[in-house]
Amino acid sequence: MVDYFDRLPEGCIADIVSHTTPVDACHVALVSTTFHYIADSDPVWATFLPSDYRQLISRAVDNQPIHHLLRSSPSYKDLYLFLTHHPLIIDASAMSFSLDKWTGKKCFMMAASSLAIVWGDTPRYWKWISDPESRFGKVAELISVCWFEIHGRISTSLLSGDTAYNTYLVYKPATATYGFEDLPLEILVGIAGEECIKRNVFVDPEGGVQRENVSRPRRMGLFHGFRASHPRPQVAAPLNVDRQYPRTRKDGWLEIELAQYFNKEGENRELEISLLEVKGGNWKSGLIIQGLEIRPMGGK
Repeated sequence: MVDYFDRLPEGCIADIVSHTTPVDACHVALVSTTFHYIADSDPVWATFLPSDYRQLISRAVDNQPIHHLLRSSPSYKDLYLFLTHHPLIIDASAMSFSLDKWTGKKCFMMAASSLAIVWGDTPRYWKWISDPESRFGKVAELISVCWFEIHGRISTSLLSGDTAYNTYLVYKPATATYGFEDLPLEILVGIAGEECIKRNVFVDPEGGVQRENVSRPRRMGLFHGFRASHPRPQVAAPLNVDRQYPRTRKDGWLEIELAQYFNKEGENRELEISLLEVKGGNWKSGLIIQGLEIRPMGGK
């Protein structure tokens, strides 16, 4: 079979490989020297990059590694791999763009600074701080609120067409976190002004994260002592709630899966993501919000 394909014109082989996936192209490159040359070629990898990648790169803020890479005239494969490992900060640090390594689908994170946070401009409730672990310049730290409400919007025209996406809150606990124990956030995800998906998630870091990472050492001092002087509120968890808990990302932040959205080809509408806890009435504190991420289902 390999001998048969070896006799095909290189352009024909390149066209066949370009209709597969980035993972398939890497596998094909292992078949033979000829296949390696073709599977790694620009005509193949150019098809795996999104059609608007140049426009997105042009929106990048200054002094990012992408600018150094472009000066070296990288191959399309090098550019593809770079964008899968180095999220590109665009739109004056309001958003990041990257590619899913396995599919080439577009991924975005809306920075906390681009979100509509109720009382976000009031220092007694929220504080804006620099965090070297964040991909953005500023993150939002929750000081204390009884009304927790955050909204984010993104144009569906930015997303890859005919693609199922998952949405995530990316955050971490501050030194002292309280008010979220057994109390879910209400999540709404859908096209602005239309019927949306509704569900509940739990952001309490001592919930699912500790159970998921049973071999991970407990961060001593994070909650120790604080809850001794602030007893755990006895709030009953709502019945029939899907207990979705956070997990630890490779970059050390936490993420909680919010809801799914299928983006149809050619759509140009506003996808809205909302997080609310406005019914409990209790005071909440101690979350550091990096942003809201949207990435293809199964992507990492």
